Amino acid sequence: MDIDAWWGFVERARASAGDRADDRDPPNDPLVPHLVDQLAALPPEQIIAFGGTFSEIWSSAYRYSLWGAAYLIEGGCGDDGFMDFRAGLILLGRDTFTRALEDPDSLAELPVVNRMAHDDKGWIGCEGMNYVSRIAYGRRQGETDSYDAYHEALPRPGRLEPPTGENWDFEDEDEMRRRLPRLAELFL
Repeated sequence: MDIDAWWGFVERARASAGDRADDRDPPNDPLVPHLVDQLAALPPEQIIAFGGTFSEIWSSAYRYSLWGAAYLIEGGCGDDGFMDFRAGLILLGRDTFTRALEDPDSLAELPVVNRMAHDDKGWIGCEGMNYVSRIAYGRRQGETDSYDAYHEALPRPGRLEPPTGENWDFEDEDEMRRRLPRLAELFL
């Protein structure tokens, strides 16, 4: 699926969610249902293509630098949490996602991150985003076995070993302050 068309689905879901698009709280994140509704209207092969492009975009964020940012923002972040964090970061939109890949410390500028630092409310991670295309396919086709068979045959992007970039000890506050100064100021 064309990358611009793919991001168009995310932006339309964000527009549908209105002011909650950037400041979501679990468990009632509005973006997943909006995205599922859009995708379920597509032919099955386009839903599968959406899922493939999602995997590529999601995998591009498998970076130690971004994992360090997630670790600060979420007060710790294991493998599953980082999977959900990357999925939710995508839902923040193309510009925010691209900027975070280039400079994870730029996440300190987001209102939801500031809210998380001060009010202990808000959330970036979104487990449901990892399943959007499968859910939409199931709604469209009445089954998910053929979707699952297709995805089982694909390589597993995002499970690369190890993440890209330089690893460091996320528990080392001095190193966090050096690498992610704005986020460290908010969370340490």
